[in-house]
Amino acid sequence: QVQLVESGGGLVQAGGSLRLSCAASGSIFSIAVMGWYRQAPGKQRELVALVTSGGSTNYADSVKGRFTISRDNAKNTVYLQMNSLKPEDTAVYYCNLKALGVQSWGQGTQVTISS
Repeated sequence: QVQLVESGGGLVQAGGSLRLSCAASGSIFSIAVMGWYRQAPGKQRELVALVTSGGSTNYADSVKGRFTISRDNAKNTVYLQMNSLKPEDTAVYYCNLKALGVQSWGQGTQVTISS
């Protein structure tokens, strides 16, 4: 079982920035599709961004141009750089790993944007 540990959440004002990190255990990180999802109160969990093993990225329309996902295979870590944050970005952000039929979720990290 792959363990994922997120960090970097917090409270910032609108317009500010945060960088989330997700460190993975095990040896399949480099071949995994890594994603960031978020879930706001009363809403379904939604995909924010993902990055493939080859480095291709995909973003939700709501975050395009503001968020950047990246990965460091040497550190088994995926990042989400979030700029120009808005109150509607407030949510619990979860890291996700998919590889070889395995899927794992992190525990989540709270991101709160004040207006």
